[in-house]
Amino acid sequence: MTKTKISVVIPVFNSSEIIPELVERMIATFAKLSNYQFELIMVNDGSEDRSWEELKIQKNEFSEFLKIINFTKNYGQHNAILCGFSFCTGDFVITMDDDLQHPPEEIGKLIEAQKIKDVDIVYGMYKVKHHSFIRNLGSLFIRKTSEYKKQNEEGGSSFRMIRRNLVDILVEKHAQHFLFLDSALNWYNTNIEVVEVNHQSRKQGKTGYSLTKLFNIYINIMYYYSTKPLKVIIFIGLFSSLISFLLGLRFIYNKFIHNVPLGYTSIIVAIMFSTSLILFCLGVIGNYLYKLYQLQQNKPPYSIKNVL
Repeated sequence: MTKTKISVVIPVFNSSEIIPELVERMIATFAKLSNYQFELIMVNDGSEDRSWEELKIQKNEFSEFLKIINFTKNYGQHNAILCGFSFCTGDFVITMDDDLQHPPEEIGKLIEAQKIKDVDIVYGMYKVKHHSFIRNLGSLFIRKTSEYKKQNEEGGSSFRMIRRNLVDILVEKHAQHFLFLDSALNWYNTNIEVVEVNHQSRKQGKTGYSLTKLFNIYINIMYYYSTKPLKVIIFIGLFSSLISFLLGLRFIYNKFIHNVPLGYTSIIVAIMFSTSLILFCLGVIGNYLYKLYQLQQNKPPYSIKNVL
């Protein structure tokens, strides 16, 4: 009987001490899944520790199923996953973090959910997250305010199983500077299942998602995957027009009924208010133009230094 092949893609950043245990537990997990074979693709995303050296040690020992890729610098988690996708040969692809907060032993739950429901995407969700407060807050903010929607209101997860045809679409059509994987997946598919999995505490170091980095990610999501800023401009324009119209009626009424002279203060306030709105709107439009300019420049999503 032909075994279904699973490709596991893991972006690696400053996780040299975790890599041996991660690989060992991955092997043990698939040893129990007798109907499946697997390949492991690990992408070193510009780590500043000995992660690449440790990956090479693991490659020498497990070359039959392990492929490692080394970036020239840090390009971000989603771009590292996109790179891993281009090296996949499996029927399905599983993505997960490198810090063992996604236990490899939970992979079986994703596979079982996909087999039962025959869906294209399975997200591993958790009731209790062991991320830092800043990352939990930032992730919640992104889920609640950005425009990517799923069948489940809980939102996405970096622990996911994806059918191969969707992975091929992402590789072919989304080789751009900024990629937000869950939004891109949602453009092509809503055949999604969610399964509850365990989430464990980080084994080494601190999360790479600082408040500043989460804010930058959110801004990019808003501009690359949302029209909300433009909708906000429309709302502000309509609201300010209504306020200006009502104030104008009030000034006209005071002028003709009470013979009140037009005030210098009111004119200055009106000019400053309208000017600030115009500058804000121009800033939003300018940012969209800047993002379009970046896309036209064909800035690569990543640059590979080594493939082993």
